[in-house]
Amino acid sequence: MIRLLLTEGNPAERQALRLGLAAAAGLVTVAEAGTGDELLAALAEAAPSVLLLDLALPDTDAFALLVRLREQQPQLRILARGELTNEHYVSRAFDLGAHGYLLKSALPIELVHALATVAAGRPFLGSEIGLTLLNRLYAGSAAQGDVARAALGLSKREMEVLSLVADGLTNAEIAERLFTSKRTVETHRQNIMDKTQTRNTAALIKLAARQGLLPE
Repeated sequence: MIRLLLTEGNPAERQALRLGLAAAAGLVTVAEAGTGDELLAALAEAAPSVLLLDLALPDTDAFALLVRLREQQPQLRILARGELTNEHYVSRAFDLGAHGYLLKSALPIELVHALATVAAGRPFLGSEIGLTLLNRLYAGSAAQGDVARAALGLSKREMEVLSLVADGLTNAEIAERLFTSKRTVETHRQNIMDKTQTRNTAALIKLAARQGLLPE
């Protein structure tokens, strides 16, 4: 059972989130907070397993809070929720302790999936964010895309697979989309991880941002 601490600075939006998550199987909202201070107080009493962190909580430095939570509650899984798709902003959230990042505009079904993914110990990057960042990396100008791919050591087909992984597709779904076999997709995914020495899509995007492969 996922024990959720839900945070959202807007009371009406917080209520909507609570109601929207009420029917999700295997999830119970054990506490809510509208500020950083309320979050810390609720954290001590509710013992949540997952925190849905509004990065725009009023009177709160969410990034400083992430550092504090990582130091004091290392077992707590954190899904950050924000409005920005800027790669440096997203990368910073992961660097400071978030285990996932989702846009506030994401549909409820993706929010539930994100919470379950983070609770299970896996990183999560919202599909819209992943596609936005990967499209910048893959497309951009043709020349820039070629340079970026070369720097990462990925083929065009591997970039296609990576984009679909970020969109949340399974290996079987990717195989169907690309008219290839599931085994071939599995090979591409392993090659992506090997070439970039990363463990997941979020780590790959952070690496690309650090190396300046993503445009400002």
